[in-house]
Amino acid sequence: MILKKRSFTLVISVAMVVLISSCHNKQVSQTTGWEYNNSKLGGFELPRYREQATGPGLVFIEGGTFVMGRNIDHPMQEWDNVERRVTVPSFYMDETEVSNLDYLEYLYWLDRVYGETNPEVYQRALPDTLVWRSRLAYNDPLVETYFRHPAYMNYPVVGVTWIQANEYCTWRTDRVNEMILIKHGILEYDPDQTPRDNFNTEAYLAGQYEGLVNKNLKNLDPKSTGERIVRLEDGILLPRYRLPTEAEWEFAALGLIGNTKYERIAERNMYPWKGNNLRAENKKDYGSLMANFRRGRGDYMGVAGSLNDGADIPADVRSYWPNDYGLYNMAGNVAEWVQDVFRPLTFADMDDYRPFRGNVFKTRETLDDGQLVEKDSMGRIRYRDITDEEAVNRFNYRTADNRNYLDGDQRSLIDRNMNEEVKVENTTVRMYEYGKTSLISDKSRVYKGGSWRDPAHYLSPGARRYLDEDKSTNYIGFRCAMTRTGSTTAAKKR
Repeated sequence: MILKKRSFTLVISVAMVVLISSCHNKQVSQTTGWEYNNSKLGGFELPRYREQATGPGLVFIEGGTFVMGRNIDHPMQEWDNVERRVTVPSFYMDETEVSNLDYLEYLYWLDRVYGETNPEVYQRALPDTLVWRSRLAYNDPLVETYFRHPAYMNYPVVGVTWIQANEYCTWRTDRVNEMILIKHGILEYDPDQTPRDNFNTEAYLAGQYEGLVNKNLKNLDPKSTGERIVRLEDGILLPRYRLPTEAEWEFAALGLIGNTKYERIAERNMYPWKGNNLRAENKKDYGSLMANFRRGRGDYMGVAGSLNDGADIPADVRSYWPNDYGLYNMAGNVAEWVQDVFRPLTFADMDDYRPFRGNVFKTRETLDDGQLVEKDSMGRIRYRDITDEEAVNRFNYRTADNRNYLDGDQRSLIDRNMNEEVKVENTTVRMYEYGKTSLISDKSRVYKGGSWRDPAHYLSPGARRYLDEDKSTNYIGFRCAMTRTGSTTAAKKR
């Protein structure tokens, strides 16, 4: 009799465990008690994915606070990088500089999609190989071979403007997200995309791109047709690839994650590696140069039979040693474009959280009924600058273009005649007379890091220089970054 009671109790216990487990599988709102993901109860969906995946080519950069700015004396005694403590949230950055191979893949896609009907799109994207020319040097072989010869496939792309670098980031975003949808079985590969109807992430999310659908997601809304496209709330698509901000680039270059214990930085790095030496200190590689730079006048690679950095021009993007974040060539090889507009005293004005200068606030173009206008000839959503009337009641900004805020704009203008009414469309010219007394304008963009042709000073992450966004050189390349959405710690399982 006792045995039977025990058996009965065991059966009841197992049944209760199964019942409780099945209830736990059904997720219920803590605020309303309604069940998620149930079409009979309205169909509000709780997404499967919670954490952001790491995009192709990217490395996770755990953020934090650091002292941004000068950590080495400027040879010209300039004060354009005064030290200031800021916080940079976690983000992602390319492990290497964008290579010639990467950029050739981009050009191939542009030619395949736009070449027949919009060849100017392909032409605009071409890097300027003539940047290798010099009036008193024989560099013609590099003009012809550096970008396209297989020997240079994994070398960093140069001759690319800031504008071209941003266009590459846009293209990469769309290709990565398109492949994600293909791998999820939502879209099929479409080899016949047209200039106006090619995959664009924003256009897809806005319902202005359909593509070759394999199987859409199930729509739990009882009023729906039963299927739907992917939404941002699903967590499937990645944020956009972009250029890093100056603060992000400098933070990632310093690699403090390998130099910190209990929030205490043991020693402030002068370069992206530990210590203040330009040569490796480990026994195996003792004495080898840590980066590709110009050691002295006329010395780009060292003496035959005992080369120092071993590279007379840019080297392979995975040359030398990565820093503690796993990033290659954050000093030397090629300097790199970042997002920011250059100002000498940005450090005095910028926010101490996620600092950045260069905001031009935009909004999507809509019709009178609020619907989005038709996408443009490149298949992208149309944007316009916000108007001052739209921002009149805001307290965090009052106009669209904030590139010259507190440094060249109307509010910070110093005018000799205080009674004179200033009516200048771009007031930056009143402070910086471009081409006369200054080379600074709202199109001046910061680039960071030393290059193969720079002395050691520019290997310091705090060093900063600038160039117009539509100019290119044979020593400036770029790498992409991506915003980290959600937690600040390393990506967990999705």
